[in-house]
Amino acid sequence: MSVRRPVAWVVAVVLFAEAVGVAALNWFLAVVVDRQDMSLAGLDPDMMSLSSKIGGVVFGLYFALCGLVALLVAVRDRAPAGVGRILLISAAVVHGLLGAFTWGLVGPGAFIFMIVVLGLIVLLLMTYDAREEPVAGQRPEEGKGGDGSPVSSPPAPTTP
Repeated sequence: MSVRRPVAWVVAVVLFAEAVGVAALNWFLAVVVDRQDMSLAGLDPDMMSLSSKIGGVVFGLYFALCGLVALLVAVRDRAPAGVGRILLISAAVVHGLLGAFTWGLVGPGAFIFMIVVLGLIVLLLMTYDAREEPVAGQRPEEGKGGDGSPVSSPPAPTTP
């Protein structure tokens, strides 16, 4: 039994949940900045609030798009290709960087979450990269080679 599809489903669910969480967190922070009505180093509080909302929406959409790629991988049971693969690789890099920052800023719990998500994304990418090789002692389908071509006998040995 392959673990590829369940891993893809889990990655999709986690990324969708993270998309909602990131957007909600940034929106909450924007509301807090709005209600504080204080300036940080001369910055306009309304601009800080607006930029936090925009950042939350952008990152939420980014994680949702990555979740959509993982969902398509789970449904189709095929490796991500092209832009989808690039999105998942970039999501893995983002989780690695966020994991490094969250250890000091938030604590070990957030770090562990980020590293688990990073591991799941890498596992998703790696399981679909592995080629399906027959196990030693196991024969390919009758009349077919491992690549779907008809089986032919090996070339006869030649003598010098």
